[in-house]
Amino acid sequence: METWDAIRARRNVRSYRPDPVSDDDLDRIAEAGWRSPSARNQQHWDFVIVTDRDTLQELSTVWRGAGHIASAPAAIALVVPAPPDERTKLIDQYDLGQATLAMTIAATDLGIGTGHSSVGDQVKAREILGVPEDHLVSYLLGIGYPADRPFRPIVKPDRRPFGEVVHKGHW
Repeated sequence: METWDAIRARRNVRSYRPDPVSDDDLDRIAEAGWRSPSARNQQHWDFVIVTDRDTLQELSTVWRGAGHIASAPAAIALVVPAPPDERTKLIDQYDLGQATLAMTIAATDLGIGTGHSSVGDQVKAREILGVPEDHLVSYLLGIGYPADRPFRPIVKPDRRPFGEVVHKGHW
């Protein structure tokens, strides 16, 4: 798939076929996050790839919006050190957003769906994944082949009109 088509086809997928995602594809998706921009190139992130069914089931309980993780063949947890101040927190979360988008586009390019989730219960998430106490499991990204339909560019996306969102020169 061409990059522009992957961007136009990407959607949140929360219902997956049971087919496993290959290690090569999971590594490629994680590499997209690893290659994404990072403020001052600090790269505070770590990514934990999870494919164990029991672990995925447990992870699905760390946030009310993480239920889809239980049925995903894989997930990636995005982890950062606990920030020492608000500025670092803001920068790290922005960097994780860029990493997440890079991973979702790379997955879409492979025909693989993704669905993101926040993490509410930090203690439980760290315990499940073996993450040190001085780190935060910020987000989870469910990964798998869409159960409903393959990817194709979305002709009429459910978005605010382009002309209302994009301002040229001034508001």
